[in-house]
Amino acid sequence: MTETKFPPENNLPAGYVPPKVWTWEPGNGGAFASINRPTAGPTHDKELPVGKHPLQLYSLGTPNGQKVTILLEELLEAGHSGAEYDAWMIKIGDGDQFGSGFVGVNPNSKIPAMMDHAPKDGGDPIRLFESGSIMTYLAEKFGAFLPTDLRARAETFNWLFWQMGSAPFLGGGFGHFYAYAPIKIQYAIDRYAMEVKRQMDVLNRQLAQNEFIAGSQYSIADMAIWPWYGRLAQHGAYNDAGEFLSVHEYEHVQRWTRQLAERPAIKRGSIVNKPSGEPALKERHAASDFDGIL
Repeated sequence: MTETKFPPENNLPAGYVPPKVWTWEPGNGGAFASINRPTAGPTHDKELPVGKHPLQLYSLGTPNGQKVTILLEELLEAGHSGAEYDAWMIKIGDGDQFGSGFVGVNPNSKIPAMMDHAPKDGGDPIRLFESGSIMTYLAEKFGAFLPTDLRARAETFNWLFWQMGSAPFLGGGFGHFYAYAPIKIQYAIDRYAMEVKRQMDVLNRQLAQNEFIAGSQYSIADMAIWPWYGRLAQHGAYNDAGEFLSVHEYEHVQRWTRQLAERPAIKRGSIVNKPSGEPALKERHAASDFDGIL
């Protein structure tokens, strides 16, 4: 009797068949294989440096790190001298995020992480991790870039958390499979490209009706979204994925992107803890550190 063979679903080639139980294979390829692992906790003892300012930031100049440094620079630009900070570079490619000191601040071993050694209640230092949490904390501490009006505040949080939930599709999804995966998988790239373009359309429609993301006021929502989607709109993400995604089509996102790019605080905050390229400021401890760079 001849065995009947059915074509793969949708006439697609046969692919990976997951085993019954997944096991980790270290070094399985990809740009971040050397630092990815399925367990938490420190891998080595290493204390974090502490500078002269109450706010100590441990980060890297990725979009998530830029969110916080942009906010800190905007606070300083607005006259909040208490927002002076030390920014220490965490080299994630070297595994700095798995040092015992960093894990003590952020048990999730992701940048950015921060310590506030002078909280408003005068008590013990406060640890802060997750960029949205850090931004909310700082905005509330200094009473800036977060509206007090109930509805405007709610709208700002809507868009702040929209970014927190959407960016993994842009970075971990599209960016990974388009730029970093060891092989090109059309299904994965198509799936995430479609979602990123939908997200850009969401922003474009919102910005067609509003000067800033959450309305008429510049807020932490703009600062959170700009490093991700503004960078994409400027053709600065994932080997110029902007061309692949036709970002020029989103005219209102482009207008907003250009408008924010001219802000001095964004220019400064975007280069703090930047590991390579020009301009870049690997560590930041005083406003004068930008002299001769910008």
